[in-house]
Amino acid sequence: MQTPKGAWTVASMLFLYMLVNFADKAVVGLAAVPIMKEMGLSPQDYGALGSAFFLLFSISGIVVGFVANRKPTRWIILLLGASWAIVQFPMVGTVGFTTLLICRVLLGAGEGPAASVATHALYKWFPDEKRTMPTAILSQGSAVGVIVALPALNWIIVNYTWHWAFGALGIVGLVWVVAWYFIGKEGPIADPPMLEKGSERVGYRHILLTPTFIGCCLACFGSYWALSLGLTWFTPFIVKALGYPQEAAGWLSTLPWVMGACTVILSGWISQVLVGRKVSTRVARGVLGTVPVLAGGLLMLLMPQIDSTAGKIALLVLGTGLTGPIYVVCAPMISEFTPVAQRGAVIAIFGAIYTLAGVVAPYTMGSVIQGAATVMDGYQTGFLVSASVQIAGAVAGLLLMWPAADRKRVMSHRIALAAGQA
Repeated sequence: MQTPKGAWTVASMLFLYMLVNFADKAVVGLAAVPIMKEMGLSPQDYGALGSAFFLLFSISGIVVGFVANRKPTRWIILLLGASWAIVQFPMVGTVGFTTLLICRVLLGAGEGPAASVATHALYKWFPDEKRTMPTAILSQGSAVGVIVALPALNWIIVNYTWHWAFGALGIVGLVWVVAWYFIGKEGPIADPPMLEKGSERVGYRHILLTPTFIGCCLACFGSYWALSLGLTWFTPFIVKALGYPQEAAGWLSTLPWVMGACTVILSGWISQVLVGRKVSTRVARGVLGTVPVLAGGLLMLLMPQIDSTAGKIALLVLGTGLTGPIYVVCAPMISEFTPVAQRGAVIAIFGAIYTLAGVVAPYTMGSVIQGAATVMDGYQTGFLVSASVQIAGAVAGLLLMWPAADRKRVMSHRIALAAGQA
């Protein structure tokens, strides 16, 4: 099937959408030290702030995902982008901890559905056999968002205070919203790749209880634990535990994302080539996505054995940077056996489940740091917990991902449903 004209234009806009999305997420982590100093926050308080972002993240992701099944994704994306921009502006002036906390909760509610709705919108422009590379590019909006934004935002923090970093993000968000209003369109691919038009839906339990769906949730949960720690705690670690100045934090904090961008683009390209050569998606997507997560977790276990600051940073960069490919492969795998009329909600539920790691991980790290004998001991213990979760999720995913078998399973349910209604 040919890719419709205009598909890559929309994909580019969605790439920028995810760029803004992750810059919004990362700004609190980058400004952590001045925020904690100005507001007198303990590590546990700051961990609670990091977790607050994810408080409504999953709930809103599911709700908006079901809306995306029935409403045009173009307008949903427009409203979500506008909400992100607006909620940044209260931080420009004098702000208390409660206001900052509420704004982060609201931002999380607006950003919760972002990845799943963007993915659903993207798949209306690309047929199944051509989805892995666009998905990889979409996901790299997050990495590029951090790579591009962090040095610029850090310069603003150092020279104009952390308040104006939030204001800059609000302005950029509004510019994107205006551009999307004129450029964004709904894709023409509406039929499921696995079944003909007019085929029946199945009960969500038949999709959500497939081994592949469960495996994707567990593998991505482990990966997102590491990701949410990177967003929240990487900069405080290099400043407060390793002793680097805030001026160096901007470029140092981009290193895991540079690593992630390289691994994701490479794995996305390899996956699409393998699928094009008729390699099973169990291998081309499942194995290719989970093995890097496992390798990253094993590398993180070595962190207490390394004394040099450069060595610790290198292990963090490798350990977290290798987790990205799992997000590229899971959505296409799930879409293999999910009817298009239900895909928006299913991908949203998938995202809502694995991002629950973001609710737990930052607060856990803050509690561990606060209770440790030294700051370094606290960070190292917290990163070991992260590595363990990462490894467990990757192993579970590797064992459970069998998309071809689950496609047959869902097909049989749909055939039985159609026969029962005949």
